[in-house]
Amino acid sequence: MRYIDTAIADVKIIEAKVFGDERGFFMETFRVDEFTKHCSQQTFVQDNHSKSSHGILRGLHYQLKNTQGKLVRVTSGEVYDVAVDMRKSSPTYGQYVGVVLSGDNKRQLWVPEGFAHGFYVMSESAEFVYKCTDYYAPEHEVSLLWNDPTLNIQWPLHDGNTPSLSAKDEVGLLFKHAPTFK
Repeated sequence: MRYIDTAIADVKIIEAKVFGDERGFFMETFRVDEFTKHCSQQTFVQDNHSKSSHGILRGLHYQLKNTQGKLVRVTSGEVYDVAVDMRKSSPTYGQYVGVVLSGDNKRQLWVPEGFAHGFYVMSESAEFVYKCTDYYAPEHEVSLLWNDPTLNIQWPLHDGNTPSLSAKDEVGLLFKHAPTFK
């Protein structure tokens, strides 16, 4: 696997070596020794799989307790995936990384603890798979407003249309009012 630095040092793009022929393909999606060497030592405790339709935006989410690091990938379709640094002491506080993940490019993104995370579905549908370093705890979850003017995330919205959002994401907090990590 190849680990690629992003504009935020702790966020990494991971590209798997894909071995394929006319019958299909094979690739490793995770190796603890390589991940520890290039990202950090983690224990993943929960795997999740979601399917979403075109134009859906999920996020930007993070948990204040049971803080989750996420190793994310798309198994079919295409999304624009975003990680926002919510660590107040970080030199990249309030900055984001946005990456296209797809079933075709087979890229993964490591989103460490202390980041808000979300994605926008660019294809007809997308299946999204991710490993978490802690359990989902909805009582500690925060939703950051997807179109916060301070963050100015350049979402690749289809024809500039407003994305389809969940009720909690429609009322997400502005960055300036959102709780942060140290």
